[in-house]
Amino acid sequence: MQLKAVDYQSPSAQEEFVASLRETGFGVLKNHPISQDKVTAIYDAWQAFFDSKNKEAFHYNKGTQDGFFPQSVSEVAKGFTKKDIKEYFHFYPWGQCPDDLRPQLQDYYDRANTLARELLGWIEIHSPKEVSQHYSQPLSDMIENSDQTLLRILHYPPLKGNEDVDAIRAAAHEDINLITILPAANEPGLQVKAKDGSWLDVPCDFGNLIVNIGDMLQEASGHYFPSTTHRVVNPDGADMTKSRISLPLFLHPRPDVVLSDKHTAHSYLQERLKELGVI
Repeated sequence: MQLKAVDYQSPSAQEEFVASLRETGFGVLKNHPISQDKVTAIYDAWQAFFDSKNKEAFHYNKGTQDGFFPQSVSEVAKGFTKKDIKEYFHFYPWGQCPDDLRPQLQDYYDRANTLARELLGWIEIHSPKEVSQHYSQPLSDMIENSDQTLLRILHYPPLKGNEDVDAIRAAAHEDINLITILPAANEPGLQVKAKDGSWLDVPCDFGNLIVNIGDMLQEASGHYFPSTTHRVVNPDGADMTKSRISLPLFLHPRPDVVLSDKHTAHSYLQERLKELGVI
C-alpha cells in the first residue's frame, strides 16, 4: 500500500482519489482550492491562543461539546487506557469562540465544507452501483444544513520527556464521521495502518490536503470504503520541543440521516461517543 498525492486539477483526479480511498481509506490532494496562506494564519493565531491563559475562559460545554478541552480531559482511544497528549478546541458556527478568531475560522469552515461536498460527490459518482444503490440519499445531501460538522483545532504540546509510558499524541483510532478533511499539519507524525499491519507515514508536504473515510461512510457503503486506523506518533530528538497544530474538519450528516438498516447518524454517533467515554 502506498499513499501518493493526487493533483486536484488533473483530468483523472476523481478516479485516482476515490481509488486511493477504496484501497487505503485515505486520499491526499495537492493543488486544491484551500489556501495554504489561510491555513498558516489559523495555525499562527491558534498557537498564540493555546499558549495563553485566555483559553480557560472558553472551557467546553459538556452537553454541546463546543469550546476548549484541556489535556486533562483529552480523549482515550477505543481499546487504550492512556489519554492522548493533546488539547483542542471544538468550533461550531453556533458555538463559543473568541470574537477575534471567529471570522477566520468561519471562513475556513465554509470553504472546507464546499470542497467536502464536491469530494463526497466524487465518491458517490465512483461508487459501484451495488454500493451506491444503498445510499439513502446523495452523499453530499447528507451534510446539507448539518449543524453537527465539527472543526477541531488540535494542539499537541512540546514533549517534556516524562510522559506516561505508551502515551502518544493520538493513539490508533478511526474517525466516526463520513469523511475528514485535514490540511497537512505544521509538523509530521500522522501515520496510517496498512493492510499488513505496518504503519505508513502520510505525505505531509505543507499544502497537501489529507482526506480519510470515517466510520459512518464505511457503514453507509456496506464497508466498501474502509475507515482505516490512523495515529499521530511522538517526535524524536529536537522535534520533541516543537508544538504541532492540526485542523481536521469532521463532516457529520444530519442526525436523521439513515446510514444503514441498523443505524441513523444519531444512533451511530451516540453509540461511539459512549464507547469513547465522552458521554
